[in-house]
Amino acid sequence: MEKGVHLTREDRDDKEVRRTEIITDYLKNPLGSVLISCGDTKVICTAMIEDSVPPWMAYDDDNNEGWLTSRYGMLPGSGDSRIQRETRGVRGRTKEIQRIIGRSLRAALDMEKLGPRTVWIDCDVIQADGGTRTASVTGAWVALKLALSKLIEAGDLDEDPIIKQVAAVSVGLVDGKVLTDLCYKEDSSAEVDMNVAMDIDGNYIEVQATGEAGVFSREQLDEMLDAASEGISQLLEVQNSALEFSKD
Repeated sequence: MEKGVHLTREDRDDKEVRRTEIITDYLKNPLGSVLISCGDTKVICTAMIEDSVPPWMAYDDDNNEGWLTSRYGMLPGSGDSRIQRETRGVRGRTKEIQRIIGRSLRAALDMEKLGPRTVWIDCDVIQADGGTRTASVTGAWVALKLALSKLIEAGDLDEDPIIKQVAAVSVGLVDGKVLTDLCYKEDSSAEVDMNVAMDIDGNYIEVQATGEAGVFSREQLDEMLDAASEGISQLLEVQNSALEFSKD
């Protein structure tokens, strides 16, 4: 990437997230579903709930806790060239992203309040332009909130198991500058790439930072973490706006 290309970021400031929209109840059947659009990245996130727990939890007769697990995938037409479906097993990148989504959302839940249920989170990328994993976390939290709210309304849950609001964003060093919520062009040319998941209280759930084409200093790390915190604050507001709209 040529020097100074970050200056063409005419749509937003360096520390600003892309235009983000969350459409709630996007699908008919899941208890919770959203379409999240972060710039040109679009992900359908659903939350479905089963009244059972995984076998490894069911062995304990005294267990009264629930579980949350996640799945992630990119549809064949989500990229510039056709993406192969993972019919012969999940690839390493997919496993990594699924674990990030799962860890981030489990941090948002009180499993005892959930009870012996399993929440299935599915995130399907229908269009990719960078930041698909962070968009998945941000959108999936809203889908989770919608699903559990419906269980409460139906009288199947006494209280909301969600204890934290959670979102995620990418940041990076591009041409020596810290940028927030990188599109693919920025991400693919970044010297340093970082993904951060945080809760509403400013606690970190996930921090992945890699020197893709260089190293970074402690000062630059701190600046990227500050940028991530600012970006996540913006995304928390988008989540809240989407939930408020869904009540109307």
